[in-house]
Amino acid sequence: MPDRALAAYAARPEHSRGRRHREASPVGRGEYQRDRDRIIHSTAFRRLEYKTQVFINHEGDLFRTRLTHSLEVAQIARSVARSLRLDEDLTEAIALAHDLGHTPFGHTGQDALNACMRPYGGFEHNLQSLRVVDLLEQRYATFDGLNLTFETREGILKHCSVANARQLGDVGERFVKKRRPSLEAQLANLADEIAYNNHDVDDGLRSGLIHLDQLASVRIVARHLKAVRRQHPRLADRRLVHETVRRMISTLVTDLIRASAANLRRHAPGSIEEVRLAPPLIAFSARIREESLELKRFLRDNLYRHFHVVRMSAKARRVVFELFGAFLSDPALLPPEFQARAQDEPARAIADYIAGMTDRYAILEHRRLFSIEET
Repeated sequence: MPDRALAAYAARPEHSRGRRHREASPVGRGEYQRDRDRIIHSTAFRRLEYKTQVFINHEGDLFRTRLTHSLEVAQIARSVARSLRLDEDLTEAIALAHDLGHTPFGHTGQDALNACMRPYGGFEHNLQSLRVVDLLEQRYATFDGLNLTFETREGILKHCSVANARQLGDVGERFVKKRRPSLEAQLANLADEIAYNNHDVDDGLRSGLIHLDQLASVRIVARHLKAVRRQHPRLADRRLVHETVRRMISTLVTDLIRASAANLRRHAPGSIEEVRLAPPLIAFSARIREESLELKRFLRDNLYRHFHVVRMSAKARRVVFELFGAFLSDPALLPPEFQARAQDEPARAIADYIAGMTDRYAILEHRRLFSIEET
């Protein structure tokens, strides 16, 4: 039954462009609910528990992982979707799947694997996430991948070159024609930004690599930090941080809802197809967008480029480079299922294997290959 609570501009499961492989309609749940459920049950989703954001997995138990990050993105995105009368299940599915293709060691691992793959077509985690759900998951008897709907697959693919888009068929079409994805996909993208900026603040403070007095120079932090200190002058440091970050997230989410609702009223799209022809409609106000960018610049300069993070990133980079080099020089070192794939595209099969590793598995595999004492 169609959901009458959805707005005209929302994606509707009964109007989905469908799946790559024909299947009977699900019973007791919608098409996008089925996508979400398949993602949650996938092997790639479970691996996110041991893939990191900024800090390598062994550096601490309380830092964000790709799994906790994805859950936080899904929570933010679903809340906004409800306010804007978008399809919550599709929004959640995209949010939960957006990092499935991420390498071990965060962006450092991705950059290293991309450098290794440059002669072979490169590596990009958005494309890899799509590759995971379209091909690499091996769970079903009659098809490879998870056989997700077009709308979920389109939302997973946030960025793509025109050259790559032309090879992807319908899901890459919008990059060739310069059109927009669904509002649910636009929303998941910005929920991702809200989550990682604010939670990197929390993790950075927990690690001791950045300090509250430094953050007081960032407008959105300073405003909320001052208000919390005024209202709760005796609040302990950790609770002070949590309360400040909570209010920052609330400000960003509230602004996103208000600014997006105003855009939707102004452009008045009557269908998802009209959304595709419109400019981006899910957006922050100009002021909050600038404050968010200011926070992002602060984190880049003070956390991501902190010498401790740079040192650990250098180690992680070396692990990826050396694993790739060893497997490329001798594909017989790969596990049997990847040896079979390596017969046709050795470099891509190696990239699939490395990208699927967790932080601790990559470290262990590196030790197995290069330590004479390991087997």
